[in-house]
Amino acid sequence: MFSKYTIAELGTLVADPSRVQMLILLLDGRRHSAGELARAAGLSPQAASAHLARLIDGGLTRVTRIGRERLFELDRPEVGHMLEALGTATRIHRGQEHLPSVPPLRFARTCYDHLAGIVAVRTTRAWLDQGFLVADGKNLELTPTGDQWFRSRGIDTATLRRGRRTFIRGCVDWTERQPHVGGTLGAAWLQHCLAARWVTRMRDTRAVRISDAGSDAFRKFLGSDVLEH
Repeated sequence: MFSKYTIAELGTLVADPSRVQMLILLLDGRRHSAGELARAAGLSPQAASAHLARLIDGGLTRVTRIGRERLFELDRPEVGHMLEALGTATRIHRGQEHLPSVPPLRFARTCYDHLAGIVAVRTTRAWLDQGFLVADGKNLELTPTGDQWFRSRGIDTATLRRGRRTFIRGCVDWTERQPHVGGTLGAAWLQHCLAARWVTRMRDTRAVRISDAGSDAFRKFLGSDVLEH
């Protein structure tokens, strides 16, 4: 929890464009060095270090030391959800917040630990159409048919339900303004896609690439319209 900061103070912390660029890079769910974050924000190492210290103090990021290197990541999934929600609530103008307007990022990317973008929104819609999910207002629920479908693909939904994090949540997509699947189920689906090499990460970006095997799998399971641009 953000125990050290009020909402107003937290807003000030994420209001700086340089810190926003660092946080956006960390939305890929991976650890990044101070140098990578400095380059993403267009800062000197010294300036980047000062900003990172503030993000750590504010509970938005944490650092792990491996030898002499310091690797930074978002402190918890809720930080990623907050950043995506802010992106959804922000009206994007030409020339501003350029990352979401890049075609690969809009088509398929990571939203911290789950899939986002056009592919994720269409996948969620297909799950709804096939009765794997039901929508209750803004919330999503997994049906018994959907539970069986995920379990048949090696995703242990019973264990996921017992975890401390939310099992499934409707995460409004930053670029598409429609829901995709978040929560531990969304995270497990992304890991399944990565392990099967249906989805591969792209370097220095949150965008992910759908492999030929992934295209075949999505079409088989979810319908041919999912991957059409």
